[in-house]
Amino acid sequence: MGPGDLNQALCDLPEMSDPNLILGLASPDDAGVYKLTDDLAIIQTIDYFTPIVDDPYDFGQIAAANSLSDVYAKGGRPLTAMNVVCFPTKTLDISVLKTILRGGVDKMMEAGVLLVGGHSVDDVELKYGLSVTGVIHPDRLVTSAGARPGDKLILTKPLGTGIISTALKGGAADGGLVAKITRYMATLNKKASELMQEVGVNACTDVTGFGLLGHAAQLAENSRASMELRFSSVPYFPEVAEFSRRGLCPAGLSRNKDFYSPRVRFAVDLPEHLRDTLFDPQTSGGLLISVAAAKADLLLSKLRQAGIADAAIIGEIGSQPAGAITVT
Repeated sequence: MGPGDLNQALCDLPEMSDPNLILGLASPDDAGVYKLTDDLAIIQTIDYFTPIVDDPYDFGQIAAANSLSDVYAKGGRPLTAMNVVCFPTKTLDISVLKTILRGGVDKMMEAGVLLVGGHSVDDVELKYGLSVTGVIHPDRLVTSAGARPGDKLILTKPLGTGIISTALKGGAADGGLVAKITRYMATLNKKASELMQEVGVNACTDVTGFGLLGHAAQLAENSRASMELRFSSVPYFPEVAEFSRRGLCPAGLSRNKDFYSPRVRFAVDLPEHLRDTLFDPQTSGGLLISVAAAKADLLLSKLRQAGIADAAIIGEIGSQPAGAITVT
């Protein structure tokens, strides 16, 4: 099953409408948004997945940061969360779950989010994540449909966590590298979201399971625009090139490549292992922000001053054809 199958399944559901629904199935985005009053809307999202690192506490931190990210991508403030747990009680000690949950709670406390409940099931495969509710003024909402021709594109975190996580499972990634990507994945997109709201931007999405090119394609299509990305400007962990060359790539990378490749034109001669970096499914990746050219340097400067050192301008928005991406 790939991104196309999941999208088709959503499209096959009966249409539901409400005058207060701002973002829903009819206009799929990172999260659902519903207007409660003229100056208040709620943002709702859910995400959970299987462990991508060995340490339970780190896994809890990463899963929580990843679940909160969709609210930050909309420019919102997460308020409450509920745990979503699938746990194999017959094969793992309950202490593992307690450590995972402690990691999640510590990350929620860092974000200023209240844990208000949750749900757990006994499952053969461990999974953890959060259902999150956030708030935003309807006029301040940042969607993936507002990019304008001439906008600059800023990416706030380096790529490659999917490939490195696969290398970890294959025993090829050393402890130092794993610790490095763990820090990035556990880092909240909170500050980046606050700064993009402070400067004012046109569109945003976070880069997760569909990889940079997948999420970029969705942003371009939703905005009825095209996009040009400069590979030389894209931040990525340097180790991923060798891991990809050795075939240490997650299955999701191949699915992303199969589905999104028809929308992408490579105008530069990139070897396949470097192209893989752009299709690599990320966990708790950075924000991909579309900002007016006149504001791009200001936002980039603020991001870097705030410690988001890898933030980079990686391309720009064009006018036609809608949804097309060129990599130079």
